[in-house]
Amino acid sequence: MEKKKGSSKKLKIFDFTRDGKGISKNSVDKNGGFKRFFYTLKNNFGKIVSVNIFMVLGNFPLFFLICNLSGYFKTPFFLPLSDLFQNLSGLFASQPDATPFQMTIFALEGLQNQTLASTIVTYIFYGIGALTLFTFGLVNVGTAYILRNIASGEPVFVWSDFWYAVKRNYKQALPFGIIDLIICSILFMNIYLTMTGTSDFLVSIMFWCSVVISILYFFMRYYIYVQMVTFKLTVLKILKNSLIFALLGFKRNILAFLGIILGIILEFVFLFGTGGILVPFAVAAPLALLFSLFAYMKVYAAYFKIKEIMIDPYYEEHPEERRDNSDVEAIMVDDVTENERLEEIKRKNGITE
Repeated sequence: MEKKKGSSKKLKIFDFTRDGKGISKNSVDKNGGFKRFFYTLKNNFGKIVSVNIFMVLGNFPLFFLICNLSGYFKTPFFLPLSDLFQNLSGLFASQPDATPFQMTIFALEGLQNQTLASTIVTYIFYGIGALTLFTFGLVNVGTAYILRNIASGEPVFVWSDFWYAVKRNYKQALPFGIIDLIICSILFMNIYLTMTGTSDFLVSIMFWCSVVISILYFFMRYYIYVQMVTFKLTVLKILKNSLIFALLGFKRNILAFLGIILGIILEFVFLFGTGGILVPFAVAAPLALLFSLFAYMKVYAAYFKIKEIMIDPYYEEHPEERRDNSDVEAIMVDDVTENERLEEIKRKNGITE
């Protein structure tokens, strides 16, 4: 019996070895506008979903920290809200008789509040969660390489490209990932503590200073890992360049930031504002797409500004180094040429012409 047309097609959204469609030179602009963004997003949607899987599985220790924050494995107990309760308790115990006024004060100061105590399980989870320090930078550098290639129109082999980038850049990515995570945690805590503290003028100034610094560093992170997988630079040079790009590319940075904010708002609407109907979708979205989509917005905003300021001027001065004299720039410091890299990836995955 003859098979129906299309019946042999397989779901390729999780195929890590299939190469992307690339970008037609005549189909979209070369300056990284909206048209190209949606064009590459549509043609590489499956690749971006695969990148999200790397992000979720690569940073799996975070799930143990989230479990601890939920308080599920902690032991609840009650403590007085006031720090004066113990002193008052001792004072009243030494007196044979207590007046109604004293008893009222004692009752008010003794109001109870539930508190959670850590257990052996939570300490173990904290230890596992600390492994994020070692996975954070590696996952970021591997996914930044894939997303940069998608944005630039390079052929993409998700599985091989990820490990190729990690192998090439782990000496920088591993220590900087620890520094990056610590900086992000400090900035978050600064905002949280100043926001929940007193409302005096000095604390308000500290809060807005923390917000401005956090946004500036957030913009810098657009460029850090993209530079790490594109150029051979020291970490200090990368940070210096990223600070400059955060200011020079302010328009693109803001657009990516607004896109991320819109995605977060939609996530909260689906989670809390639809009467529970879209909660399964809201839970599945971060696990399937949201993290890599946000990362792609950042990489797309960063890459074309880096290309404009660093890559294009270099090839204008050294036209002989442009690969095949084409309009697609070569990766500047790959250990092998791009053609050799693709041949190696195809050979490892059993892909033949």
